[in-house]
Amino acid sequence: MSTTARAIPWSGVLAPGRSLVYDVLGRNAPELGRKLHGDGWGPHGMMPFGHSAPVFPHARKTRGSYTAGGPGAIEFGSPLMEIVEPLAQGLAGRELLDWGGVALRLTGLRALEPPSFGSGRAVFRTTTPVVVKGSGRDENGERVTRQEWLLPDDPSWPVYVQRNLERKAETLGLKPDVRVESVGWVGPKRSFAVGQGKKPGCAVEVAVSGDPELLGALWSWGLGQANSAGFGWITA
Repeated sequence: MSTTARAIPWSGVLAPGRSLVYDVLGRNAPELGRKLHGDGWGPHGMMPFGHSAPVFPHARKTRGSYTAGGPGAIEFGSPLMEIVEPLAQGLAGRELLDWGGVALRLTGLRALEPPSFGSGRAVFRTTTPVVVKGSGRDENGERVTRQEWLLPDDPSWPVYVQRNLERKAETLGLKPDVRVESVGWVGPKRSFAVGQGKKPGCAVEVAVSGDPELLGALWSWGLGQANSAGFGWITA
């Protein structure tokens, strides 16, 4: 893709992606789009797709601004071909994407296959913040907040990430054989607006072990929560 815009408003870096996916599915697979939007997928009602932020590697950086300009790329993914195929067909039929008021001109479309992960181990590094929400309960089990956002230095962060990965496995009908082994690099805290309010998190690198098929599915979906809103996108 390419754009003549010089920046994307921070409020529009991730927020347009989910609506765009639903719009494309609504035109190319309307029943699927309605199902995902209304009920989600599988026993946990999850949204099994994700996307990156638009990236423009040659744009001149400006402090305090999400810079754009020239050629770039944006990635969409899902572990389900039922979603991938109509999404790819719909995107292939478009010349322009309206990304929150910024016009992105599509110049090509390329499919990326997940690595094999034959060793049963993966190192996932995200390009967008990983969002993890805790229970909001104190040591007595009483709820004290509904907005307990966890960061990688919180001792319970890996526990909630692993539970999320297990639910994703169950959503896909796969054995929840997965384990967060370690947390490596941690990026700075970032907050992005999606829907109502902002969700905070950090881009991270984590080592994960599990069934190779599941690792490939997770690579196509994302790490942590709110992947359909662009959080926790794993770099290819």
